[in-house]
Amino acid sequence: MLPDVHRTVDAAWKLESAKIVASLTRMVRDVGLAEELAQDALVAALEQWPVSGIPDNPGAWLTTTAKRRALDHLRRAQRLERKQEQLAHELGQRQDRERGADARAEDEPHDVLRLVFLSCHPVLPTEARAALTLRLLGGLTAEEIARAFLVTVTVITQRVAAAKRTLAEEGVPFELPDGDHLAERLSSVLEVVYLIFNEGYSATSGDDLMRPGLCLEALRLGRLLAELAPGEPEVHGLVALMEIQASRAAARTGPSGEPVPLHEQNRGRWDQLLIRRGFTAMLRAREAGGAPGPYMLQAAIAVCHAQARSAEDTDWSQIAALYEALARVLPTPVVRLNRAVAVGKAHGPRAGLDLTDALLADPVLRDYHLLPSVRGDLLAALDRFDEARVEFRRAASLTRNAAERAFLERRADELGAAAPAGPVLGEAAEEFLGRDDLDPATRRSYGQTLRRLRRALGDQQPLASLTADQVTRVFTTAWGEAAPATWNRHRAAARSFGAWASLDDLTAGLDRRTETRPRARPLDPAQLDALWSLPDLPLREETLWRLLYESGAGVTAVLSLNVEDLDLEDRRARAATSTDGPSRARPRTRLRASWRSGTARLLPALLAGRTRGPVFLSDRRPGPARTPEAADLCPDTGRRRLSYERAEYLFKQATRPLDPARAGYTLRRLKQDPRDC
Repeated sequence: MLPDVHRTVDAAWKLESAKIVASLTRMVRDVGLAEELAQDALVAALEQWPVSGIPDNPGAWLTTTAKRRALDHLRRAQRLERKQEQLAHELGQRQDRERGADARAEDEPHDVLRLVFLSCHPVLPTEARAALTLRLLGGLTAEEIARAFLVTVTVITQRVAAAKRTLAEEGVPFELPDGDHLAERLSSVLEVVYLIFNEGYSATSGDDLMRPGLCLEALRLGRLLAELAPGEPEVHGLVALMEIQASRAAARTGPSGEPVPLHEQNRGRWDQLLIRRGFTAMLRAREAGGAPGPYMLQAAIAVCHAQARSAEDTDWSQIAALYEALARVLPTPVVRLNRAVAVGKAHGPRAGLDLTDALLADPVLRDYHLLPSVRGDLLAALDRFDEARVEFRRAASLTRNAAERAFLERRADELGAAAPAGPVLGEAAEEFLGRDDLDPATRRSYGQTLRRLRRALGDQQPLASLTADQVTRVFTTAWGEAAPATWNRHRAAARSFGAWASLDDLTAGLDRRTETRPRARPLDPAQLDALWSLPDLPLREETLWRLLYESGAGVTAVLSLNVEDLDLEDRRARAATSTDGPSRARPRTRLRASWRSGTARLLPALLAGRTRGPVFLSDRRPGPARTPEAADLCPDTGRRRLSYERAEYLFKQATRPLDPARAGYTLRRLKQDPRDC
């Protein structure tokens, strides 16, 4: 029963969240508060439905519960009596059934459309508009949005939070734009609607290839936009594109939910009604006039596919020409990758592979699973099966969608067993990192480098075929803009791995970069006073900062301290540790550290009775895939030693308000100038 309840709650939320948030935003005039109230209703469903049972209309239950919470909030805020009566009437009074149904049918789509334009308001940066709309309109998680934008989850979380805060601070009205304002905001809205459609058409994560609810929501929004802006050709172009793509939905998956490539689809299962609607939208786009934009060009490509009676009848030369035009107006890496596919079909796999290989160094496509997938198809067409197999395996490791992963693994298996070629990159990397002569810091550092090589080249890359050119491409893509110290650290790791594996110099194409590390200027008394006066300092951070300041020891030295190294009574520590600087392989030395009253006051509370293990611990226990060395693990709490990188990040974040440059200070600036001692 419980799993069924959770599935029902999840399904209802995916279908109704946009409508609920839109309706609540109209009530409370604050999109951030509206989402919180909607989330409260979701929590209430998770708590009550397992006991009371699933209601007949889950979406209506969520909507009513959310509106009641909104009304309670407004009453607590002592809003005007007239507003309360209006909202109470909206919730509790039933008018004539037919008239009420018409009113709801009229209000609901416009509320959702208002929410789209609110999320895409010019006061927000472009990337924040898209992230917020996907969050509110699509009900997507931060992880799903991050996959759509090819960025990290943290970036998306920060964008959404900042966007809601900005909308509240600027008092952006919950209304539809008109006139010039409509044209200004339309491009961003179209981008967001298409992103929502794409998440439904090819889900970035989960077990299923598609999320039909999102496709339907995007189509509904697109059709509403076409009614709102009938003279905008790009609106009709987007609608045409989505209608035709949606027409293939039934043919895109097999009996077990596995993906079916376009050229293998049963075209008899394509929805002819949606195709006709797409053709009609395309005619309206052309009638609106103007130079074709990116959505009209993509719709024209979709029309070419829809007009072909079979895969063999597809006019690939025309499609390649359309992609050439699209790349001129929208020169994104993904468009260029799609163009490579079309060129491969029109002019042979060799031509397509040449265009695809030119994209291997593009940072945007670094972890994009369709890049190795396309390469695998083209290599297989050239009978280069061993290389194609590696690419399909790599694509499978990069995708987060279970159906796509299984499909790509099957493509690799269909190419037959790999010919015996000695060790492969993944196995060799594990063996290299498992050596007994590597200390924990060196193993962590080397592991970062090798993880990137494995993701970029694939675990099944034969070790004997690993070349300096491949390593150079990976380095340029991943760390081309990195600081010299970071570049040199990864370069040293690759060089050590190559020497261990008896390969030619893997770093032959990588020059060592000159490191210029100016001496960190210690914080002055006024800056220190401001630091110690920061409100609500976490105990761990304050203790670490005080100890660094009072002891004069290096950051790595202090982070390497164990509880058993401390003599709290004499305010001293004696520990084996490395010299200052980020974690890397260095000779071990003996360090003496002492501290004053500030640290002495904080240490007992930080240790909380612990008698062994690292003094400074991370916030969470490590995952099973990243178990640290025993020396870096607390036997009492199971948490690992706080890393230099995390400690540095936290200090910079805390000191941004104190730094005139807003960059934050580095921990090395806590080290006192000997002349002041």
